[in-house]
Formats: sequence, C-alpha cells, structure tokens
Amino acid sequence: MEMDKRIHLELQNRMPSDVKELVLDNCPSNESKIEGHTDEFEELEFLSIINIGLTSVANLPKLNKLKKLELSDNRISGGLEILTEKCLNLTHLNLSGNKIKDLSTVEPLKKLENLKSLDLFNHEVTNLNDYQENVFKLLPQLTYLNGYNRDDKEAPDSDAEGYMEGLDDEEEDKDEEEYDEDAQVVEDEEDEEEEGEEEDVSGEEEEDEEGYNDGEVDDEEDEEDLDEEENGQKRKREPEDEEEDDD
Repeated sequence: MEMDKRIHLELQNRMPSDVKELVLDNCPSNESKIEGHTDEFEELEFLSIINIGLTSVANLPKLNKLKKLELSDNRISGGLEILTEKCLNLTHLNLSGNKIKDLSTVEPLKKLENLKSLDLFNHEVTNLNDYQENVFKLLPQLTYLNGYNRDDKEAPDSDAEGYMEGLDDEEEDKDEEEYDEDAQVVEDEEDEEEEGEEEDVSGEEEEDEEGYNDGEVDDEEDEEDLDEEENGQKRKREPEDEEEDDD
C-alpha cells in the first residue's frame, strides 16, 4: 500500500513511539482507512493527512498527545465527534476544503476544550449569514477561525507553521548548546595556552634578574681589581721617595 510505504519512510528505523511529527499528504487511502497508522504513535503531536481521499475520521487511531491535525482537501462531511474521543487534546484543526454544509456538523468540537484554532475555508457553511459569529458562539474556546480572531485580527502564525517553528526552535537550542560547549572547550584551551605563556615569560624575567645580579657582581670585582692596582703603585713609589730624601 502507498500509505504503508510512506509511513515506513517516515519512520526511518525509528519506533512509532519516538515519532512526534508525521506527514502523509497526498497518499491514497484504502476506503478512508489510514493504513499502518496505529495508536502505537502515542507521542505524536502533529499529523498531516492532506488530500488522501478521506470521507470520515472514524478510523483515526487514538492519539492522546496530538495537538495539531491537518485534514484539508479531503471529503469529510461529518462525524467530527470522533475527534473528541480520539484526539481530546487538539489545539489546532484544519478542515478546509472538505464537505461541511451546516454549523451543527462542527458543534461536537466544543468538547475539545483546548481547541484554539479552526480552519473551515472552502466549505458551503462559510456562505451562511453571520457564519463567523455563530461559529464563535458554538465554540467559545476558539481564539482563531480561518486565521482570524473575533475582532478580525490575523493570527501571528498559521497552524502548521507555528508547530514547525516550535520544532526549529528546539533544534536551534540544541545547536546553541553544542556551540556553547565547543566555545567553552576553545576558551579552556586558550586559558591553558595563556598560562603556559605566562610561565615562559616569568622564566625569562628570572633569567634577566639573574643576569642583572651577575652584572652587579662583576662590577664589584672590577672595582676591587682597580683598588689593588692603585695600592701596588703606591708601594712601588714609597721606596723611591725614601731614596730621594736620603740624597
């Protein structure tokens, strides 16, 4: 099955319980069944199954930690109460491009207490009078509908982009931690080199001081030699002076 192959590629030798993000877009499903996607994906937080021909979410496995679900461009027309049983912690749900025709279809979603963002683009329901106001009344926990809040202010990020940015931030944090560790190693090495240079310099200074002291000793010896020569000359002169006196 095409879906099974995609799941196998997504896993890439990982266990289902290690996967937090799964993208199965454009994979034809078998009679609206998501083949190979089971409740073993217990850590899954992001699931994207766009344009796979789904007519129902009845076969979706139970995913207690799932926060973001992309179901756009399928053929879902109802049965959303299943999501309140299998994906109770959803915060973002994208149903754009499906077959929802009336507001009662989305009413079961009010049981999803953490649901903050809902996308219903390209549905017949969006043509109803006061559609946006009525959806916010049905689902008071919502912050954004089709990317806008009650005051028509646009959401800072789309659902999927917000999730992906979160993953990127985690990777950057890891990279920064690794960079900090590498930088610390370099700093330690530089400190060791500086300590070695200081020892060398101190050794040179000691040698200079010894040389300086040697110089002082040499000067003193030279002075002593001069004194001895002068005394010798005096001794030589003394007998001559005595002879002159005798004459």
